Amino acid sequence: MKLRKAKIQDVTQIQELINHFAALDEMLPRSQSELYENLRDFFVVEHNGKIVACGALHITWKDLAELKSLAVSSAYQNQGLGKQLVTACLTEAKKLGVYRVFALTYKPKFFMKLGFRKIDRSLLPHKIWTECIKCVKFPDCKEVPLIIDLTKKKIKT
Repeated sequence: MKLRKAKIQDVTQIQELINHFAALDEMLPRSQSELYENLRDFFVVEHNGKIVACGALHITWKDLAELKSLAVSSAYQNQGLGKQLVTACLTEAKKLGVYRVFALTYKPKFFMKLGFRKIDRSLLPHKIWTECIKCVKFPDCKEVPLIIDLTKKKIKT
């Protein structure tokens, strides 16, 4: 299995993976247009030519980024791929000089094991809600906001 930055030819598989879990109401769906526009944000895990996991780091402000669209194919779960993707995103955040990374998730325990902590959503800047306003679940979303401060925590690998 190989962890790498996403490429144009990965978009269809990334979308299928994300939208599979979106159909299960476990994450938000992504359009092909959105994936192409944000392709540079994505890391993927490839196995035998197939994308089996993905995750993205999206810069939202000078000191803040979002970890989003984290998905691991059901057949490949519990093998540490999610953790590898989070680590890659957090490492990239530090290299870029971004030291606060948040996630909005239905699976907070996973992120908390990696050093994230729950926060009140009002502590996140209004700019991050631009995507939420377009969502069918807004304003009754049950996603849990979490954040990690990379100046205070070592990235757990």
